[in-house]
Amino acid sequence: MKVEIGTRIKYWRQQRGLTQDDLARITGVKYSTLAKIESNITSNPRIESLQKIAAGLEITIDELLKEE
Repeated sequence: MKVEIGTRIKYWRQQRGLTQDDLARITGVKYSTLAKIESNITSNPRIESLQKIAAGLEITIDELLKEE
């Protein structure tokens, strides 16, 4: 089963004990954008946003995009 990028972001965010608002503030990605990505409403988020999110989660972009 393919896991959506938003689901992976939510997993890593929760592992770090962060709220969506926390991650938005840390990364500079708009809260509304982050919420849409996590809800898988935005299926193709901008790579710049994903890079910021990965950095804010203290993981590599490869870890973020890796399908297990």
